[in-house]
This record gives sequence, structure tokens and C-alpha cells, in this order.
Amino acid sequence: MQATSQNIIQSLDFLKEVINRKLQHFFQKENEDAFVYPHIKLEQDDSPLSHFLVTRKVNIEEFVILLLALFPHVQPNFLDNIIQQYLPNGGDFAEIGCAKGNNHRGTIPTGETALFILAGNDVAKRLQASHYFSTEHFFSTDNILSLEPVKDGEPRMSGKMILQDEYVDLFTMGVVSKPAFSPEFPARSISTKMDWSDLILHPKTAEQINDIKIWLDHNTSFLKDWEMSRRIKPGFRALFYGPPGTGKTLAATLLGKQFQKEVYRIDISQVVSKYIGETEKNLERIFNKAENKGWILFFDEADSLFGKRSNVQSAHDKYANQEVSYLLQRVEDFPGLVILASNFKNNIDPAFVRRFNAIIHFPAPTASERLAIWQKAMPAKARLANDLDLSVIANRYELTGSSIISVIHYASLQTINRGDNVISKKDIVEGIKREYEKEDKVFV
Repeated sequence: MQATSQNIIQSLDFLKEVINRKLQHFFQKENEDAFVYPHIKLEQDDSPLSHFLVTRKVNIEEFVILLLALFPHVQPNFLDNIIQQYLPNGGDFAEIGCAKGNNHRGTIPTGETALFILAGNDVAKRLQASHYFSTEHFFSTDNILSLEPVKDGEPRMSGKMILQDEYVDLFTMGVVSKPAFSPEFPARSISTKMDWSDLILHPKTAEQINDIKIWLDHNTSFLKDWEMSRRIKPGFRALFYGPPGTGKTLAATLLGKQFQKEVYRIDISQVVSKYIGETEKNLERIFNKAENKGWILFFDEADSLFGKRSNVQSAHDKYANQEVSYLLQRVEDFPGLVILASNFKNNIDPAFVRRFNAIIHFPAPTASERLAIWQKAMPAKARLANDLDLSVIANRYELTGSSIISVIHYASLQTINRGDNVISKKDIVEGIKREYEKEDKVFV
């Protein structure tokens, strides 16, 4: 943390000197070609800022832009204090192109600010510097830094410079905070303490899950080393379908755990909107946030979002179909792993189905699979009553994995409440009865 702070301090001192020299050139009307950047030497360590500069091979102008976007988060009055030295009586300074925020009282740099610092009024240099804000530059492609959209008719470069929150956290605190669930980001991080050995799957299901593991392991090599990026889209799209409680969500979280990737479950209720165009906007925020992060996006109960398109009988049907078409394209363009979960494969629009890399069925467990789930899920400190035969229970009662866990949960709590550690057949059967009642199934 000390090295992180030291590098930030040195960087801001450097930026302050750059701005001072640029303002001296401007007010003294000196030739732009005479401008020289001050020397800077950061601590050569493993601090996030140093690592970023080295791995990205950041040049001096990119470094200046990065610092301009960072300083409002560190020192709100940074730019105001410098400008005040040259305009002690105040006054308009249109060339530096800064803006004010709604809550932030200090000056916020815009694209115009960056162009002025990098190129002054030299038109040729300003045009050249504009490249740093193009969609081809890594600031944009890797979703690091962007310009806030402006109203129609206003110059694009007058938009405020936005450094993504995770990079603000990374450069200032050394860690990246997980995005909080909100209307702006309707997704929650999900994880598990379980391992693959805890998930009992049908052999064919396990084999297809292994295909996803192979993709996660070797996709980068396939696209780059084998030079297939021109022919193959970088992402992977999978459909998990089957009854509730068969392991779809757990499989997604285990993939994230094995490959050290964040898994975000999208809250469909917060994404889907009755207002035209709002669903696309809500989803676009998620995809933009997730772009190039290596996250796994998990759409649970995806039917309502990726359902079949209807025949156009009204304006609403037309826009609903456009919405599905947008989702189709956006999911296909996402460079990471997208998993859609549904109870029924037929509920998903055929246009999506054709574009899935994997369609994986999670069937209800067989008797032998149910027995394995019962055995693995039993608490280690518990004993089974002499009349409780799990093989009989597994053969007689058709339950999913999550239902079996619920039964064991119920029976274990009843056992603990008695001050005992022997799980009785009576409690197990009562737990099963309750699970059947939840699903309106006949208990015999």
C-alpha cells in the first residue's frame, strides 16, 4: 500500500508539472514544439499502477490522460489550484475545456482538457491526440477509460473523462472492489464452498461440462497461437436446461471457482422492463461492465429474456422481437462465457439455440445418483438411525439434488433440537413429505 501511495503522489507531482509547463507555454505564447515533458521515475515494484504501465506499454501521453482521469478521485481541487495561479481574478478559460459535476464541486477534466494538455492549440497534434479516445484504442476496447456521451450537437471531446471504477480502486487502493448490486448493475456475484466432487451429474452432462472447461483452458491459445480469431468469435455461449434443483447454478459457480473467474447472476426481474428500449439499456450496462473482465455471466430463468419471438400483431410485438434480436447479437459478441439457464429448452428462441456452443441437459437424478447425493450431503458429525436405509429412500422418492439438501437440512435441525446426533427415518420422511407438498406432488 505504501508503494501504491508513493507512486500516486509522484504521478500527481508529475502531472502538476506537465500542466504548469503547458500553461506557461500557452500564456507566454511559446512555440508548441518547444514543450518538453518533465522527467518521472516511479518506484519499480509490483504496485498496480507500475504493473499497468509496464504490461500495457503506456507512452507518456497515455500516462497523462490516465492521470487526468484519475486525479478528481484523489484530489478534487487539483486542477483548480493550478489554474488559479494563472487566473488569480478568475475568468473564462475555454481552451482547457473542463466541466463541473452535479455533486463534485471541483473541476472535472474532459476530452478537451486532455487535448489542450497534450497539444495546446496545434490542430495537427490535437487531431493526432484524438486517437487516444477512439474505439480502437485499448482505453476503449478494454473498457478502461472513456468520454461521457454529450447532447446532440455538442463536440464529443467536451464529454467528461470517465475512468472505470475498478481501475480507480486498483490504482488507489491496490484492489478491485466487486460492483455492488444496483439498478445500474442488476447482477450479483455468486460463489460456492463446494467442489466438483459434491456435484453429482449424469455422465453425459459431466462430459459436456468438461467441454466448457477445455474452452476456458485453451481458448486464448486457439485464437492467438492458432490464429483463429479472424474466423471464430471469442466468446462461448451455453444453455443449461432441466428441472429446478438439478445443479445448473452450482455448475456455473464451480466453473468460476476452478478458473478463478467471477460469476455474476443477472437478476432478470431488474433487467426486463415494460418500457420500450429499457431492457436493452439495462442489459447493455451489464455487458459493458463485464467486457474484458473475464467474468462468467449467468442468466437464471432466462426464458423471460430470451424467449421465443411472437408473430407481429401490434407495435409491442414488433419492439419485443427487436429486443430479442438485440439480445441475440449482444450475447454473440460478448468475448467471455455466457450461460443461460432454463427449465425447458423449448422455451428459448430458436435463433439463440442455433448459436449456442453447448446445450447441456441437467436431468433429474437417477436412483443411483440420488443415493450418491444423499451420502455426500449427510453431515459428517451425524449418524443414521438403524432403520434408515438411504438406498431404499433414494429408490423410493424421486427428488432433485436441492430437494435432498433441503430434506437433510430439516432432519438435521430436528436432530440437533432433540440434543441428539442420530438422524431418524421419521424426520427424513417428514422432510420428503414437505418437499413433495411444495411441488404439489402426491406423497405416498
